[in-house]
Amino acid sequence: MTADERNVDLVAEKTKTDLSIGQYAELYRNELLESVLPFWMNHSKDEQNGGYFTCLTRDGKVYDTDKFMWLQGREVWTFSYMYNNVAKNDAWLKMALHGADFMEKYGRDDQGNWYFSLTAEGKPLVQPYNIFSDCFAAMAFASLDKALPTDRYKEIAVNTFENIIRRQHNWKGVYNKAYAGTRALKSFSLPMILCNLSLELEHIIGTNRVNELAPVVIHEVMDVFYKSEYGLILENVYADGRFSNSFEGRTINPGHTIEAMWFIMDLGKRLNDEALIRKACDIMLHTLEYGWDKEHGGILYFMDVLGFPPQQLEWDQKLWWVHVEALVALAKGYALTGDERCMKWFKKVHDYTWAHFRDEQFGEWFGYLNRQGEVLLNQKGGKWKGCFHIPRALYQVWKTLEKS
Repeated sequence: MTADERNVDLVAEKTKTDLSIGQYAELYRNELLESVLPFWMNHSKDEQNGGYFTCLTRDGKVYDTDKFMWLQGREVWTFSYMYNNVAKNDAWLKMALHGADFMEKYGRDDQGNWYFSLTAEGKPLVQPYNIFSDCFAAMAFASLDKALPTDRYKEIAVNTFENIIRRQHNWKGVYNKAYAGTRALKSFSLPMILCNLSLELEHIIGTNRVNELAPVVIHEVMDVFYKSEYGLILENVYADGRFSNSFEGRTINPGHTIEAMWFIMDLGKRLNDEALIRKACDIMLHTLEYGWDKEHGGILYFMDVLGFPPQQLEWDQKLWWVHVEALVALAKGYALTGDERCMKWFKKVHDYTWAHFRDEQFGEWFGYLNRQGEVLLNQKGGKWKGCFHIPRALYQVWKTLEKS
């Protein structure tokens, strides 16, 4: 047995005990404040050019200096959110401002669209083809405005949000590689994110705007992409909501659905809609049952709703964000409904996640496991993984269970 394997066994033994709800809350709090946030504070800041490095090895060394705008925005959001909601830690605020200054200076084209990636110095590398750069920029500057209110941050957040709304039905625009008119599909990703984004910007765009947007987004998620005949949410449907019997149309991403369901539960709580909360909780639990790997444990990344081979070669990998978002959804489901299935599943997903993803030696968590649960790539960040899902999830679970 290698040292890494012994470490995994030790952590598994340490975290698999049947803890009380209060003990779980404390465990998640300590992991956030003592391991995950310090890792990014210590290793991701680019002191020379501004912004953050996200391509970090297991022990925090920079292995690539390209800067991805959606990850820059996510890290700005993370540290400003922690400043707003955990403690008025000046180091966190300075960290958020460090990234925001870089984004503001270099991140947008002449039309206000946020690039996908830049060089370390801030020169554009990849065009603004991906609207999720804009989504997380809006979240970042809205959160920073709460920490340090300025007209400038409000303006960036609002202009970016309005640009997202304008582009929402054709958000790839000239960068869309699909041939027009043959198989016009729409993606679940944007309405899913708008569930959360609207709440993040409520203090700027106003309650009335959120109230107008919420029913539209809820309808898209819960009526258009959700298919009752399967009890599952599809990743892509025709523009009119019909099922497309194609690779894209059959795709299920359990992690996306589960994450979206805690967004919907938050909206349900805000709207005092117990039926919506219950439906979201039931969809989440059914998706978890469906996506759980019965042979090796963990949640599969992609599936085909009709049981055919998925097109994604990484379909059977176990990813960090899928599992931590499931923990958030289960904690919220239990807190809001009292459904004991949520707590039973929470403990099961917790045991798997803490035993396989957490890195006690160097801090932070691994992102990619193979189907058997072995670490596939041991870096802590890259083009897709940054400072966001893990700290957000640790905070959400901590605060949710603390109140239960």
